[in-house]
Amino acid sequence: MISMRQLFLQNVAQTSDFPLMIEVEKAEGVYMYGTQGERFLDLISGIGVSNVGHRHPRVLKAIHEQLDKYMHLMVYGEFVQAPQAKLAQALTSTLPKRLNNVYFLNSGAEAVEGALKLAKRYTGRTELISCRNAYHGSTQGALSVNGSESFKNAFRPLLPDVRHIQYNHLPDLQSITTRTAAVIVETVQGEAGVRVPQNNYLQHLRQRCTEVGALLILDEIQCGFGRTGTFWAFEQFGIEPDILLCAKGMGGGMPIGAFIAPQEIMAAFKTNPILGHCSTFGGHPVSCAASLATLQTIQEEKLLDGVAAKATLFRELLVHPSIKEVRGCGLMMAAEFESFEVLKAVIDQAIQNGVLTDWFLFCDNSMRIAPPLVISEDEIREACSLILRSIGEVLNN
Repeated sequence: MISMRQLFLQNVAQTSDFPLMIEVEKAEGVYMYGTQGERFLDLISGIGVSNVGHRHPRVLKAIHEQLDKYMHLMVYGEFVQAPQAKLAQALTSTLPKRLNNVYFLNSGAEAVEGALKLAKRYTGRTELISCRNAYHGSTQGALSVNGSESFKNAFRPLLPDVRHIQYNHLPDLQSITTRTAAVIVETVQGEAGVRVPQNNYLQHLRQRCTEVGALLILDEIQCGFGRTGTFWAFEQFGIEPDILLCAKGMGGGMPIGAFIAPQEIMAAFKTNPILGHCSTFGGHPVSCAASLATLQTIQEEKLLDGVAAKATLFRELLVHPSIKEVRGCGLMMAAEFESFEVLKAVIDQAIQNGVLTDWFLFCDNSMRIAPPLVISEDEIREACSLILRSIGEVLNN
């Protein structure tokens, strides 16, 4: 009889020649379980998705309750659906009053696409600016504002009139002009290896956008929903965006994304033409129910309160001569090694030892550490012990 692994390799589209090939039978909390009884402590949360852990009971309950009512009814924006309305209200209640209109979609890349369209439509301008080493998704528009040429070149031509600036480099802000429709930037850069704003960079960026009438789009697809220790990462930097993007940790494991803007900006999609942006499955009621439960879980279980201490514990424990630096913002962290070759060997050995980590697309010598926010101190100690053991086994020390 053909195995599940064989079916996977034969029939599921592959994105590399070396998939991890971990066959998961069940996931719960911070752990995933293999078909042979293996247990893996998940330190990457499905790349920033499982912020409240795998299969959180409150999320499961919300999904089950919504399944008993209805699933897909009609394309987005036509019917009054309680899961969408309740989630939109809950989201806007976490934000500055100006950010009061939510457009729901299925993923982060879709949120990027919608936001770029909205910025061009509202401003009447065409130029888009993003940062080098930025990651905003893999669809055509999102890929256009990604900041890695090696990631993009094979798919050109992409969107025209896109420029790139250096993150955290203040002189580059003068490139933002009255031709610029929007600047899209990750509040904390993710795939660049967790790069945090410095020298009031975001404040200067906000000021420059305001000066020239460009919209500021903050991408919090990876760093939002509590990942950095505040519900939104931008809360730590004293600014407000014109458009905010979220996804990943938003759904508690279900697919959902959104872009959020002032109502007067979002209204640009209503006319000339009508239905300026539309989606069949955006705001799916089951995903919205799961997202609302996720938001409420973060708030009511006070998950943000423990993020800083947990991040500090990781830094205290991950000490080894081969680890050059541990940097991050909250539980969005990167541990830097000498080279990709060393890191990859450590990652592979750590999987054998029962802990799942990863590297970054544009920083392949750094280990991704982004566990579910529900991880306990004992589980952090276990994870770090396994990582240090793996380093020792790889380097024979």
